[in-house]
Amino acid sequence: MNYRRRTMLLVCVICLGLASSTWAQSPAKTPPLDWKAGVASAEITPTDHMWMAGYAGRKKPSEGVAQPLFAKALALEDAAGTKFAVVTLDLIGVRREVRDKVAKECQEKFGLPPERLLLNASHTHCGPEYRPRAGREAEAIAYQARIEQTMVTLVGKALESRQPARLAYAKGRCGFAMNRRRNYALSPEDPLANRAPTFDGPVDHEVPVLAVYREAKTPEVLVFGYACHNTTLASVTSPPDEPKYLFNGDYAGFAQERLQQLYPGATAMFVNGCSGDQNPYPRHSEVPGILPLELAKHHGHTLALSVIAGLNAGGRPVEPAIRATIGDVELTRNADKPSHQYPVQLVQLGNQLTLAALGSETTVDYSLRIKQEIRAPLVWVAAYSNDYSGYVPSRRVAVEGGYEAANDFTIDVEDRIMGKVRELLPAIR
Repeated sequence: MNYRRRTMLLVCVICLGLASSTWAQSPAKTPPLDWKAGVASAEITPTDHMWMAGYAGRKKPSEGVAQPLFAKALALEDAAGTKFAVVTLDLIGVRREVRDKVAKECQEKFGLPPERLLLNASHTHCGPEYRPRAGREAEAIAYQARIEQTMVTLVGKALESRQPARLAYAKGRCGFAMNRRRNYALSPEDPLANRAPTFDGPVDHEVPVLAVYREAKTPEVLVFGYACHNTTLASVTSPPDEPKYLFNGDYAGFAQERLQQLYPGATAMFVNGCSGDQNPYPRHSEVPGILPLELAKHHGHTLALSVIAGLNAGGRPVEPAIRATIGDVELTRNADKPSHQYPVQLVQLGNQLTLAALGSETTVDYSLRIKQEIRAPLVWVAAYSNDYSGYVPSRRVAVEGGYEAANDFTIDVEDRIMGKVRELLPAIR
């Protein structure tokens, strides 16, 4: 190498070194606060002893409270002034008449169209039953009116409290959910064969996280999801000293509680995924020496750590743009049983994140298929949204039959829902 070439190479190396040093020492650019966000929360624990939802084996109303139940609302506004609100609830589900009434009031009072309002329930089996029961119709009607008004009020407060913010999307993983359907087709003589855990069944262990920041480096709001039934606790537990009839949010309630302890001042909101055939394991009294309520706390803390792990792995900034659409698809049943109008909602945040919100208790196949078929960098699939009418099986489950196929939808139920997803997709692109 001649002198001229050596000199030029040395100059290049020095310049690169100086540049690297300058980049390392210069402070990172502060992400812009290009969104507006507001949040509101209210307790919705029943004030009286109500019947509890989720388990037919219960023989009496609630006896007390192990953990308060909450409704929480996050309102977002993008750079163009478009608004969107999501409400999460520590309840068994969102009845369609509740969704329709709340959406109507939010449109009339706040100018928020129905496609830009998402209501999601955690599906805790330790919350109140607000469908009218024989002899207890009055308490159910009163409680339903209370949560309807609470949701409308929270959306209003969240919209009023909007301040400049930035959004980031992250993703963790959590492993306590297991498919609870052993191959029913191979064991039709065993009525419980499709309600036992299997290591080989499909699962979705992703933990999607939408974090809202202001000036601080710690999040002010954490919206996170997981596809797992909130059934760590049973209707009747075997340890004699374990409370059986106490309101609580199960693992999702304890996950939210733990995140709010770890990030003081933050609001944590849980969005349940396609968990119709997913249970937490271990559960009930399956671990010697650990009471079911302790196990629910353990799963909740595990999920909270998964959220934090996702954040620490790095979040992607979400551009300030909102697009949303919603529509019904008719799901038919066998033997001329009444059909069901089923809601599908799609929300696009920024240019990368697509949220698909399905009604009722869909099995995990929907989450896996939507993530595969929607051509977007980031896809979040929720269930238990805007409607609660029991189980909605995939084709696989409808063919096998069993517990999650009890609504007797026709075998094309998955094709109908996926067809609606594809039909709505251009509206948010």
